[in-house]
Amino acid sequence: MGKYAEDAKELLELVGGRQNIAAVSHCMTRMRFVLSDPSIADVKKIEAMKAVKGSFTQSGQFQVIIGNSVADFYNDFVAAAGIEGVSKDAVKQAAKKNQNLLQRAVTAIAEIFAPLIPAIIVGGLILGFRNCIDSLYLFENGTKTLCDISQFWSGIDSFLWLIGEAVFHMLPVGICWSVTKKMGTTQMLGIVLGLTLVSGQLLNAYAVASTAAADIPFWDFGYFKINMIGYQAQVIPAILAAFTLVYLEKFFRKITPQVVSMIVVPFCSLVLAVIAAHFILGPVGWKIGSAISSVVYAGITGSFKVIFGAVFGFVYAPLVITGLHHMTNAIDLQLIADYSGTMLWPMIALSNIAQGSAVLGMITLQRKNAAAQEVNVPACISCYLGVTEPAIFGVNLKHLYPFVCGMIGSACAAVICVATGTTANAIGVGGLPGILSIQPKYMLSFAICMAVAIAVPFLLTVIVGKKKSMKRSETEMIPEDTEEPVKELKAFLDGRVIPLKEVGDGVFSEGVMGDGLAVIPENETLCAPADGTVTVLMEESRHACGLTLSNGMELLLHVGIDTVDMKGDGFEYLVKEGDKVRTGDPLICFDRKKIKQAGHPDTTVCIITDEGEARGIQFHTGIRAEANDTAVITFE
Repeated sequence: MGKYAEDAKELLELVGGRQNIAAVSHCMTRMRFVLSDPSIADVKKIEAMKAVKGSFTQSGQFQVIIGNSVADFYNDFVAAAGIEGVSKDAVKQAAKKNQNLLQRAVTAIAEIFAPLIPAIIVGGLILGFRNCIDSLYLFENGTKTLCDISQFWSGIDSFLWLIGEAVFHMLPVGICWSVTKKMGTTQMLGIVLGLTLVSGQLLNAYAVASTAAADIPFWDFGYFKINMIGYQAQVIPAILAAFTLVYLEKFFRKITPQVVSMIVVPFCSLVLAVIAAHFILGPVGWKIGSAISSVVYAGITGSFKVIFGAVFGFVYAPLVITGLHHMTNAIDLQLIADYSGTMLWPMIALSNIAQGSAVLGMITLQRKNAAAQEVNVPACISCYLGVTEPAIFGVNLKHLYPFVCGMIGSACAAVICVATGTTANAIGVGGLPGILSIQPKYMLSFAICMAVAIAVPFLLTVIVGKKKSMKRSETEMIPEDTEEPVKELKAFLDGRVIPLKEVGDGVFSEGVMGDGLAVIPENETLCAPADGTVTVLMEESRHACGLTLSNGMELLLHVGIDTVDMKGDGFEYLVKEGDKVRTGDPLICFDRKKIKQAGHPDTTVCIITDEGEARGIQFHTGIRAEANDTAVITFE
């Protein structure tokens, strides 16, 4: 009988028994289930199990976090269940059956817009900066802007529009590229399709409303005419056109002989997709997008706008947890295209601020708890800058009441926001910097909303926290003084050290497995950061290693993100389970080129899955480290 036999039996019962398991596998830290009926699983009891460190559902998979010992747990589980495990890819395929149409749509939209977000943020910042220099009348008794009194800044303003126009007007190009990239078809064809939607030969989408119907240019085919209209900044027409191209290319690949596929496939796919885009999908997509934006606009500006604002402000943070918040990107961009601004984005920025302010309340309540502050402070800062996940998952949901306080504060701020008609020129700039994207005439009202989003969650969190005797709780958590010397973990690779929040993986970045840091490597040999014993290896994938130190601290060293998919290709273990290693001893040799060719980041993380006897742990990030030399983690 294995070490986890009893826990495995308990988990089997809690997930609904063998008959409820459609597929199961594991990675370095998690059991991955596809359940026939996810509602049967008793999540509360599962998370209460001693062997379980948490759980979550993602992309149709119910994932149970076990930690470094997941391989042993998995073996005991499949033995207890009497079933055979399957590969991670097979689990992903099976998981699609658990996703309804809405979940699949949300996942698709999220995956399409994720690569575009950095450019959209840059565009938003640039438009915000241009707001400040060409629209704020701060000079000569409030009659002139900085551009009015300075030719230099007028030139800067004109030059920066080059980037702003490229980001927002040419958005369909990015969308078409992203769709083809996601679907695994020819990305260059996607780019060309996007360019045909915003070509200079067409009437600019922004000029359509002000152009008489008789003056709109058209293609004359004798039997019929098609308007030559561009789709600058339009989202839905670009998505529809891109998916049409994808399925056309896949169809022609399937039926075309290999010897002529290089000619036939791209030609037929692109020509038909462009025809469909301008003849049918563009006009239809424009109508759909306009309908969606008009409904949202009516909600924000209509008789019940205050109620709309209160509800949206209250529920946006929970939407972040579910992933549904990604849908607002498309709606915001459509509002900007149709109404030259969006009143939705300011409320999103305020929700970011509200959750950060709830964390600020926790910082105040736990000011004597050094260990808690190492999570609280970075989470608060990132939240105020528009990245909410560390605050929501790392702090607020753990205590729950700060999360609710943040939702209440967000709702209060959103009510004022919609009541004053506060409108943003662009999206992408969240949190406190969000004021840069606000139209100048609304900056004062948005500043008031920001003040509410800061004050209400902060005060509520502090008041509720005190009632819950947080002071007594934090005093009990203060580590006792010790005379032991400060210990340290050395860098395990050469490269730049970054905090977990920058890793970009849902589990690692949110600290679900524990605190830690990561290194963007410059070499290809993972070394032991301290003396210890090799306790966990993944014999099939060879991409990760677990160590246990003499003080009971347990470490997980994980090379790359999602590299378990590579099934060991490019990885070689230099140790075996049970080996005693010294600081600097090589553990894993890996091929960075192969990792990148497989489409994965080579960022390597070090997670403290169990602190053992260590106290006062500090992570030293934002530096360039040398393996076996630079101290990256210190503790008492």
